[in-house]
Amino acid sequence: MTIAARAGRTAAARCAGLLLGALPAFWSAAAFGHASLVSSDPPGGAMVAAMPERAVLSFNEPVAPLALKLVTPGGAISLLAGAQAHDRTIAVALPRSAEAGTWLLSWRVISADGHPVGGTVAFSVGEPGGRAALSEESSRPLFRLAFIVAKVALYIALFIGIGGAFARAWIAARRAAVGLDALPLGALLLGFPALAATVGLQGLDALDVPADALAQAAVWRAGLETSWGITAIVAAFALFAGLFAAVSAQRGKARLWSALALAGAAAALSASGHASAASPQALMRPAVFVHATAVALWIGALIPLSQALTGDEAGATLRRFSRLAPAALAMLLVSGFLLAVVQLGRGDAPWATGYGIVLLVKLSLVLMLLLIAAYNRLVLTPRIAAGESAARAALRRSILAELVVVLAILAAAASWRFTPPPRALAAAAQSAEFVHIHGARAMADVTFRPAGPGRRDAAIVLQSGDFRPLDAKEISLVLSNEAAQIEPIAYGARRRAAGVWIADGVLVPLPGLWTIRVDVLIDDFEKVMLQDTVDLRR
Repeated sequence: MTIAARAGRTAAARCAGLLLGALPAFWSAAAFGHASLVSSDPPGGAMVAAMPERAVLSFNEPVAPLALKLVTPGGAISLLAGAQAHDRTIAVALPRSAEAGTWLLSWRVISADGHPVGGTVAFSVGEPGGRAALSEESSRPLFRLAFIVAKVALYIALFIGIGGAFARAWIAARRAAVGLDALPLGALLLGFPALAATVGLQGLDALDVPADALAQAAVWRAGLETSWGITAIVAAFALFAGLFAAVSAQRGKARLWSALALAGAAAALSASGHASAASPQALMRPAVFVHATAVALWIGALIPLSQALTGDEAGATLRRFSRLAPAALAMLLVSGFLLAVVQLGRGDAPWATGYGIVLLVKLSLVLMLLLIAAYNRLVLTPRIAAGESAARAALRRSILAELVVVLAILAAAASWRFTPPPRALAAAAQSAEFVHIHGARAMADVTFRPAGPGRRDAAIVLQSGDFRPLDAKEISLVLSNEAAQIEPIAYGARRRAAGVWIADGVLVPLPGLWTIRVDVLIDDFEKVMLQDTVDLRR
């Protein structure tokens, strides 16, 4: 072995050690799923006497603020600066204003899985008034299409490019194992602009700004500051390692660099995304790592295998691939099943969600891919081993069909970026339901929180007409649902503090729009009834 070869191998080994040493950090990072707003102060729909000094937003997981806007009753929009994040809450100072009417607090945060989440809290100062609407891009189809195209291009680089370099170094016969290969090399080079595009698009989405803002440094900084930034950095390292493997003239170096590239690609994909952000982290991130590795091993071998069929080494290469394929398939199916089970959670109708529909499409395509692979293994491979030249051409056509199906699978996987998994939707469904009931003599803020199957705990905050705490003698909460022919159900509430009452275990037998009434016995001679409707569908 030459000195240069030893130096190259030593450098590769050191880089591999650094990368593998960093993997536990990726897997142990605290991350959950799509964030959802649990409560706010002031609460949504609340009526307050004067503009609060600050607003506090509480979420179901740690978040970081991206942009907060305040819309006046007249429609003027101002950006709120100085937002402070502490674990699961974000606090921001509100401007002094005496303008009465309904205000909108628009928030946009980044959740632990690297996906931006936004919403709006409406509250009224003094009296309810006309509410200005925030302009929203409800679908942003061009943005979604651009993101999916960029992600598919990146997947091609990571799976076909890096996987192809690995297959040429480890699976292909010796004479075809080293040297330039135009297709995997082109796929690797495609990865760099695709990676840059995903970072820019991530920044646009994070800040919720139009495409012409791509020239701003803040957009790229925002894209890198999300968990996708870690993915981009590790993926760039993996692509460079893949290039070194693809151009290496020595089989030993090609094997070292390709193994490093394969580990880097899998580590990059396990650093962000829905699946990697699920709990338990110690299980899910390794599952993503194994899944990505298996995909690269299978998909990456297709092009080198097809090219080997035209030479004298077809039999040897095919035998090597046949030995690898069952292990890669087992890794793929076991890790995929585990990821799907966690992502679907225990939702009542997971297949009715966008995520479930995409999963069904992907599973159908994977089944099609498995059928093609089974035909190749059971029918064409024995014919090639028997020396039939026509079988080689048939296998090349079959591999081309596999690649077409693979591209469809990658497109389906990329579209998951815009479909929260059912387990995240279920977590969001645990957030509180709120209604503000306004009367001339009294007001009530009623908050419902899940307390078990079909039950909720209700917190009732009473105020007088001048927004002061109202201390009543007794109150009860009454629920009814005429559409479901459910007669009024009354629940007594216990006093917790001045103006604050709690009703435990309120039965909500059916989801839907419920009429709620708060009967307030102020004293022995005065009783007030406050009534409104609330959506208790979750």
